[in-house]
Amino acid sequence: MIQKNEYEKQFYKNIRCRLIINKIINICVILAVVFALIPLGSIIFEVFKNGITAISIEFLTEVPGAIGAKNGGIGPAIQGTLLIILFSSLIGIPIGLFSGIFLYEFHDRKLARIIRFVNDVFMELPTIIIGIFTFLVIVLTLGYFTILAGSFALSLIMIPIISKTTEESLKMVPMAYKEAGTALGLQNWIISIKIIMVTAKKGILNGILLSVARISGETAPLIMTTLGSSQFFHSFNSPIDSLPLRIWRFSLLPYDEAQTYGWGSALVLIFIIIMISIIIRYAFNTRLFKIKT
Repeated sequence: MIQKNEYEKQFYKNIRCRLIINKIINICVILAVVFALIPLGSIIFEVFKNGITAISIEFLTEVPGAIGAKNGGIGPAIQGTLLIILFSSLIGIPIGLFSGIFLYEFHDRKLARIIRFVNDVFMELPTIIIGIFTFLVIVLTLGYFTILAGSFALSLIMIPIISKTTEESLKMVPMAYKEAGTALGLQNWIISIKIIMVTAKKGILNGILLSVARISGETAPLIMTTLGSSQFFHSFNSPIDSLPLRIWRFSLLPYDEAQTYGWGSALVLIFIIIMISIIIRYAFNTRLFKIKT
């Protein structure tokens, strides 16, 4: 009886210690989130405060005006940013997804280890190096700056992010799901596509959105591949403008109006990224993108 009482005391003591540790960890996590949101909120506030005065229909739709003049807009930059994100996604998302699935299914193969190593290298590689590589391989080969070169460079940034998040998201799915599909006699590709990927779709979607947000603000690769333009997109064999390039150029000008336009361009870029995230999340939550298991 005495031993039983001592055991119960020790048991409840362990429970209390675990609850205390759990509360401490929760408080630390909340504080970390708050400390992370403070600089983020400060940045968004500064961009909004300095850029809201530049927002107008003319600013959003017209081509850039003369240097230092209080006219013109960033219409070509908005168009170019959306097109570059679209073409980069068409290249990077499928390759990143299939790469992540391959790493998950054949994680112990030599080729998988090589791909994983290459992904890790590309994730740590400075983006200017990717821009220089694309300039040497595509721009010099074609003889002109093009949106295709910029999209290819940005897709190289997207692929390792999507591949890594896809692999890790698939690993989080319980093995019992795969075993259940195997017990039902389903083929491996059906199990992977209709069971494993559907279960892990939220993590995969987060990886895709993270990669899109990452490339949306990249400037260095675009300097080397698309160069920039003051006109709307009209052909694949000519330079094209984008918001990161336009913000960079505005920041180099000593005029107050140019600085205001730069803040306004940054505000538009943030808005575009937020809207893309909302639209994609909404689309994946509708029946249009739901895969029946």
